[in-house]
Amino acid sequence: MPVSALSGPQYLREGLRLVLSPGLRLFVILPLTVNVLLFFGLVWLAIRQFGIWVDAFMPSLPDWLGFLEYVLWPLFVALVVLMVFFTFTLLANIIAAPFNGFLAEKVEVVVRGDDASPPFSWAELLAMLPRTLGRELRKLAYFAPRALALLVLSFIPVLNLAAAPLWLLFGVWMMAVQYIDYPADNNKLSWAEMMAWLRQRRWQSLGFGAVTYAALLVPVLNLLVMPAAVAGATLFWVREGGPNRQLDRQG
Repeated sequence: MPVSALSGPQYLREGLRLVLSPGLRLFVILPLTVNVLLFFGLVWLAIRQFGIWVDAFMPSLPDWLGFLEYVLWPLFVALVVLMVFFTFTLLANIIAAPFNGFLAEKVEVVVRGDDASPPFSWAELLAMLPRTLGRELRKLAYFAPRALALLVLSFIPVLNLAAAPLWLLFGVWMMAVQYIDYPADNNKLSWAEMMAWLRQRRWQSLGFGAVTYAALLVPVLNLLVMPAAVAGATLFWVREGGPNRQLDRQG
């Protein structure tokens, strides 16, 4: 693995420090509240339905292969956990998209040294709503067919053994796409331009996506990870050479 991939943990760590700083703390309260409510709602649902979901995905085995259930069960538990994680992340990002785009904009102002404590503006936040929700729908259009293909694979005997690792790899890439898209969108990059920019920095992107993915799987910590990932992705954007077109957008 190239050394550049190891920059991911650094960006997330610095992003967490940034969102806890006095100048940016206010911009974290709203998305954090959304995350808390959604997280506990999904945890409640998962506790009630977890066993049913695992049984639904487990393949039916003949009696003489019954011993394999003890081997396969942890794999399909992991599959359900990954799917619940994806659902939480997808819903949380759609609901919190305007707040995250707003946060990314303010973090970039701070990181570029323009203002250590940018002002909060409800009017500015509401003005970003149509654009950020439209961009989330574009991400959903990218995510949905690939996730559907993996879901179908999860039901095919034998081939479904590959479903969990493929979900993991796809999840890592989606974390990079999800969060780095906020500063890219703020700086007026089209979807195609943003994806090309990420592919040119594939290892750095995967490194950032992997540490974000792992942190989001940790209960309680994951509530702070989303705003930290937004800030970390903005740091990634600035330090990896992302263009600064915010002045053009604001003008």
